[in-house]
Formats: sequence, structure tokens, C-alpha cells
Amino acid sequence: MLSYSDINTSKKVFVFELDDVLYPQQDYILQVYYLFANFLEYTESFPPAAELTEFLKKSYLQHGSEGIFKKASDVFGIDAKYEENFTRLHSTAQLPLRLLLYPTVLELLNELVQNQKAVYIFTKGNPLIQLNKLKHLDWQGLDRKLKVYFYDELKVLPGIDPLDYIIKENNLTASEVALVGKDENDRKEGEKRGISYLDITSF
Repeated sequence: MLSYSDINTSKKVFVFELDDVLYPQQDYILQVYYLFANFLEYTESFPPAAELTEFLKKSYLQHGSEGIFKKASDVFGIDAKYEENFTRLHSTAQLPLRLLLYPTVLELLNELVQNQKAVYIFTKGNPLIQLNKLKHLDWQGLDRKLKVYFYDELKVLPGIDPLDYIIKENNLTASEVALVGKDENDRKEGEKRGISYLDITSF
């Protein structure tokens, strides 16, 4: 994982993606599945929450979240009317457990802040879901020192490029910014603007 010794300390701002960069996304998704399974057992008395939770977990870990409600519905006979509850829960869930930052990332964030570097979160995906994830992260006080931007909110604004918007709003130049993530498309988007890219997994 990336550490403070790996970075170019001439950069003023470090822009992080959220999912699987700051924390493991599965920690959020699997708790949502757990809550849905327990809601369904409470409402319908079937299927048993433990069985549905285990099915959703295995399916997610093997194949991802795409079409997972239908897969569960086909196996357990879940009424299609509950798909709305399943979808809504992703943005409203009150998780039983706090989400933990990767330990090395927590150390890096603390060192960045201690060395007067600005840290921004720039996250793609449904803003309501991403906001709920942010609320459930155990920031250990770091949240008071972060700025958060939602790609999907900015991209619908006329004439706005989300990444350029962040740079201009904060009176930055591309050379003062480093993107931190693990997605090749993000690397390309940054580099075509002259923004350095750091792969969180490559150190």
C-alpha cells in the first residue's frame, strides 16, 4: 500500500477515491445485505436471514452486485416488490458496524494532514449511497479536515468537467494535485490534464 514516503511532497492536494481505496467496499455492501435479509425475515418469516445473507455474500464475492436481487429472488422466491426496499437500503442503511479505513491509508491520511497537505475525497457513484458510506466511516477525527466532491453531482451541471471544477474552485494548478486511486480510467483522466496519479495498491 501507498505510504507517505512514496509520494511527491511538492504536491499541495491529494484527491482520493472512496471505494476500495480508503476502505474495502465489501464491508458496506455485506452489511446492507445482512440488514435486508433480516428485514425480509421479519416481514415475511422467510427466507431465514442467515441463509439469505450467506447466499448474497457468496454471490457478491464471486460475481459482484450486478443482478444480485434477481438471483436471490429466483432462489428464494422473494417477491419483486421488495426490490425497491433492497435498492433504497443501499442509501439509507444504518449499519450495525462502523466502516474502518485501511490501516495504511489511515496512517497516510494522518501524515498528509500533519504535513499541511489538503485531502479531498472525489467519489463516483450514486451520491446518496456514497454519502451514507462516508457517514459510517470511522474517520478518527479526520473528517473535519477533508473536502468531499461527488462526481455524479458535478457531471450533470452544464459546462462542468468535475475534475477541472475541483482544480478551479480551489485555485489550484494541475501540477499541485495528485490523484490517488486504483482505476486505470482515473489515471488517464488525470494524466491528460497533467495531474499526477498514484495507484494505492502499487507500492
